[in-house]
Amino acid sequence: MIIVGLTGSVGTGKSTVTNFFRELGAYIIDWDELAREVTRPHLRAWKEIVEYFGKDFLSEGLTINRQKLAEIAFSDKEKVAKLNQIVHPEVFKEDERITNEIKSLDPGALIIKDIPLLFELTRPIFVDKVVVVSASEQTQLRRLEEKGMSREDAQSRIKSQLPLEEKIKSADFVINNDGPLEETKKQVEEIYSLLRKGEQHGKQR
Repeated sequence: MIIVGLTGSVGTGKSTVTNFFRELGAYIIDWDELAREVTRPHLRAWKEIVEYFGKDFLSEGLTINRQKLAEIAFSDKEKVAKLNQIVHPEVFKEDERITNEIKSLDPGALIIKDIPLLFELTRPIFVDKVVVVSASEQTQLRRLEEKGMSREDAQSRIKSQLPLEEKIKSADFVINNDGPLEETKKQVEEIYSLLRKGEQHGKQR
């Protein structure tokens, strides 16, 4: 089994890349999806978030409005840290459960773990290789604005994360996602092929 940590920055297009990996046969564990699962109404993480941040970001069905919560949290590094402190332990548990399930079903699996904050995690997670999805800040801003985010909020989100340049320094593979989808897909196919060759040596991130 090969476990790959895939990361980047907001607006670099990680979802596009993970979809290409999925089409090639890789298993995908999306930490954003896990975060949504573990913060469903009345679960432990949900209760702690509401207790710390209040209820202004809750919808009528008591689900978390992630965009509103991000506006509150990403304005303050201390709040970002607190949010991660609440959510990450629950996500780690769910990630481990799914990883073990895949391993039991397919010992030769290639698992792509889409972890936006891979390098910012406060505890290590085992991966064999790291893939960083890169894009220019101009591209990041454009993509975020196309999703309805103001330029000011988009810049704030980008600056709240570790600079892409720092992540690239620790990457085993870098996918440039500034160009056409065909070019991105070609890079994914090349990396997938390399990952499938030979034994990989594990890393802690």
